[in-house]
Amino acid sequence: MKAIIRQTTTMLLLLALAPAAMRSTVAQPVRTVSVLEQPSIKELATVGMDHLYDLRFDEAQRAFDLIDQQLPDHPIGPFLQSLTTWWQILLDLSDESHDRTFFSAMESVIDRCDAILDDDPDNVDALFFKGAALGFRGRLRSNRGDWFKAAMDGKRAMDYVLAVPRLEPDNADYGFGKGIYDYFAAVVPDRHPYVKPVMGLFPRGDRERGLELLERTASEGHYIQTEAVYFLLQINFIYERNYKQSLEHAAWLRERYPNNAFFHAIYGRVLAHAGRWSQSAPVFTEILDRYKRGDTGYNAAVAEQALYYLARERMVRRDFETALPFLLQLEALSARSKKDGYFKVLGRLRQGMSFDALGQRDLAVQRYREVLRMKDWADSHDRASSYLDEPYR
Repeated sequence: MKAIIRQTTTMLLLLALAPAAMRSTVAQPVRTVSVLEQPSIKELATVGMDHLYDLRFDEAQRAFDLIDQQLPDHPIGPFLQSLTTWWQILLDLSDESHDRTFFSAMESVIDRCDAILDDDPDNVDALFFKGAALGFRGRLRSNRGDWFKAAMDGKRAMDYVLAVPRLEPDNADYGFGKGIYDYFAAVVPDRHPYVKPVMGLFPRGDRERGLELLERTASEGHYIQTEAVYFLLQINFIYERNYKQSLEHAAWLRERYPNNAFFHAIYGRVLAHAGRWSQSAPVFTEILDRYKRGDTGYNAAVAEQALYYLARERMVRRDFETALPFLLQLEALSARSKKDGYFKVLGRLRQGMSFDALGQRDLAVQRYREVLRMKDWADSHDRASSYLDEPYR
């Protein structure tokens, strides 16, 4: 049931990760020119975001600080400045030390938006950034298991997301939120029938239209092009099971942002799940090397993934003796956190499988029993129980 709640909440929050919109009115007011259309702001924001996605945080922050200095009362400054904190969180979700800073930044964005909206209820920028702030805040709350507050943030932001493409149909960036809504509103109820009564309260989705809008943003968008490519990667990887498309999007991100450890690891994971183990191994070896060098973003969370998939590649080749050292390194690395993370649990399960394959049944049984006392990730409990009944071969 927790997984279903998380899926539903995540879907609602995904709706809010795009630009906010103007509220529809009977008589449409004169459109306020957005600062995002000003050439100087557009140039600075583009430079800063390119640095951000490549994890060059200092360079990104300098560009965003210049924007805030030029527009001290505008929400664009604190919003862009908060993105460096957001990426520090995203790189290791087990580390909650940046949460307070990020939540405070989102409050600053919302406060500036509200000050503008008090005088101009249809101000494009204020609605844009208020919706974005609500969406990002809700997404982090979802990651932390604060489901009620997360859902409320998603619900508040959703009106903006659905309105903007009606008012600005020619803007490829503004179609991003509508695309996400259309896709997930159509797909999630079919995958999880439990949410159908809830989704009856929302507009109907359209899978094909959602994919078309996201593809348009990915090819024609300016500010949100990278986000659109990333979401298309996730959709094709998790929901569509289209590994060919996933790999194309992952390769695009990897080539454009070669220093982004998050995109680097995703590229390797797509290769692995597509069965291209011989190609994935060098990718994860490079990730591990960059972790050992201390490159920005190549932290313990990324190294865990590398160790896990390097072990899996050895297990696919039935080379369990060389798989075990990677799994033992993974266990040592994941011990930094008291939480039972995904790779910590799955790594323990695969230790048991490796010990079983090597004929060390007592050690295998010990690992399976340990897994049953940990968090249940990816049916790990069912698999551990089955291997307790019958050894892995």
